[in-house]
Amino acid sequence: MALSSFTGNRNRALAIAAVLTSGVTASGIQAFAQELYPNNLVVSRSVYDNRASNVKVGTILPPNCAETLGGCSAVTGATNDGTYPYVFNNDLYDGSFGITSRIYLDQISIFGREINSIEVPNSDEKHLGSPSHMVTSFSSKSELALNLSTDGKKLTFMGYVAPVNALDVSNSNTPLAIDPTNPDGQTTYYRAVAEIGEEGRFKFTETNAYSGNNGRAAILNNSNGASFFYTAGNAGNGANPQPAGVVEGAGAQLIVPTRQDEEAQDPALPTPVGSFNVTELKDKADKIGKDDNFRGMTIFNNVLYYTKGSGGNGVNTVYFVDTTGTACPTGVGLPVAGAKLPTKSISYDPMTISTTGLTSNMCILAGFPTALAKTANPVAYPFGIWFADPKTLYVADEGDGYTGGTDLYTHAAAQTTAGLQKWVFNSTTKTWSLAYVLSNELRIGTPYTVAGYPTGTNAATGLPWAPATDGLRNITGLVGPDGLVAIWGITSTVSGGGDTGADPNRLVVVVDEIANTNPAFAAKTPFIDVKDAHFAEVLRGVSFTPGTNLEKLKDLFSRR
Repeated sequence: MALSSFTGNRNRALAIAAVLTSGVTASGIQAFAQELYPNNLVVSRSVYDNRASNVKVGTILPPNCAETLGGCSAVTGATNDGTYPYVFNNDLYDGSFGITSRIYLDQISIFGREINSIEVPNSDEKHLGSPSHMVTSFSSKSELALNLSTDGKKLTFMGYVAPVNALDVSNSNTPLAIDPTNPDGQTTYYRAVAEIGEEGRFKFTETNAYSGNNGRAAILNNSNGASFFYTAGNAGNGANPQPAGVVEGAGAQLIVPTRQDEEAQDPALPTPVGSFNVTELKDKADKIGKDDNFRGMTIFNNVLYYTKGSGGNGVNTVYFVDTTGTACPTGVGLPVAGAKLPTKSISYDPMTISTTGLTSNMCILAGFPTALAKTANPVAYPFGIWFADPKTLYVADEGDGYTGGTDLYTHAAAQTTAGLQKWVFNSTTKTWSLAYVLSNELRIGTPYTVAGYPTGTNAATGLPWAPATDGLRNITGLVGPDGLVAIWGITSTVSGGGDTGADPNRLVVVVDEIANTNPAFAAKTPFIDVKDAHFAEVLRGVSFTPGTNLEKLKDLFSRR
C-alpha cells in the first residue's frame, strides 16, 4: 500500500510504523551464519551463562581486593551464587560486580524478520575460527553500542579481552594504566575494538584506554586515507587524584587499528582525542577525567559528537570536538563550517595530567544544557544521538535509573526528559532547542513480565522484580518518504533487581515527521515493539548493516 493513500501526518507515521513491524522481509535473502547483508538492521545482544558455579556464596568481593592499597574492607562475601538473576544481588555488596558474557549480533530486516545471529569469538568458542576473542560484561548497561564506519562498510563496537564468566572485569585496570587504589585489584585486562564487515570476519584491536571502567562505542574513520577508531567510554575506579594513565585513557580516544592477532599485539599508552573541563564554564573543577564520562557518539557533516549522561561530575549534555580552536571560547558553541575531523591526540603535560587534566578541546552544542549534573533541574541523561538532517537532532535519554523506593515505577513515569528527545536548530538565534520528547507507548514506568523471570518482591532490595522501561539508550534512524523518519532504539530499565542492567529489555521503533514541532502530534505518536530480550539476555546496540544503501531503503518504504 502506498503511503500516499493515507491522509494526515499522524496516519502516515502510524502506517509506516505498522509496516516496520509487520514481519515482512525483503526477498532473495539466504542467511548464512557469519554474513551481514546490506539494508538490514543489526542488534548487539549479550547472554549470561546461567551457572550457579559462576559465583560461590561467601567469596570475597571484589575478588582481587586483597591486592589493593586499601585491601578488603568488607568482612562478608558474595550473598548469592551464579544463578540468574539472583546473582546480580551481589552488586548491592560489590559496586563493581559483573560477569563477562558472550556477545551476539542479531541481524533482522527493517520489517522485523529475524535473519541470522553471529556469535562474536570468545574464549569458549575456539571453533569459530579466530585466535582472538572478546566479551562484554553482564550487566554493564552502557556497553556494545554499534556504529558504521565513515564509508559505511564496517561495523564497530567495544568489549574486553577476557574469558567468559570472569568476575569484575569491567572495573579492572588495563596493563599500562595501573591504579593501585582500584578495589578490583591488579588483575588486568585490555579493552578492545571489534570490527566486522559484510563477510562476517572479525578483527580486534586492543587498547590500554578505559582502565578502571569501560569502552562503550567506536567509529572507524576509514575515509580519504584515514585509518583509526574514535571511541567513547569512561575510566577510573579508584581514589583521587587518578594516575596519569587513567586520565589519558578516559572519554574520547583515538586508536589505530591493527591486523595482528591479539596474542601478538602490544598496545601503547592511550591517545586522547578530545576532552572537556567544566572550568571552561567558570565552574569549579571536578574529579579529573570524570567530566569525560562519555556514552554515545556519532559523526555528522565531518564533526565528531559525544554525549555524557551519567556520573555525578561534569555536565550531562551533547558535545562536539572542536578541531579549529575557535568554536567555543566560553565552552559553548557550534561547529565551524568546513572544519576537519580530528586526526591526532590532543596536547597535554604528562607530568601534571593527574592534577590539571587534559587540554579542553570540546564544546557543548549551543542550546543544550550547561548546568552541572549535581545541580541541574531537571537532570537529563543523554545517550544515543542521531541527526536526521542538519537542523534535526534526536537524542535518546535513558532516564535516571532510580531504584530508591516503593515509588520505583511512578518515579520513572513522571520523568520529563526520558525517551527520545527531538531538537531543532534555529538559524536566526544560532541555537538548538528541544521541540518535544517522544515517549508515547514506550511504557515508561509500566512493569512487564519476562518468561522465567522472578515475580513478586526481591528480598534483597524489598522492591518488585518486574522491570519497567526507564528511557532509551542507543539509537539509529532512517529518513524515509514524505519527510518521515523512523528511529529504532534500545530501552533502558528500572526494577527491584540487584542490578537493573541485568533486566531483559526491548528494541522499539517510532516514526516521526521531521518538520513537525507540535508536541500534541508527538504525544500521539507511538513506539512499537520490534524485538524483546529473553531470560538471561540483554539488548545493547542497534545499527544498519555494513554496505547499507539508505536511498534504497527509502525507496523500499515508498513501495510499501
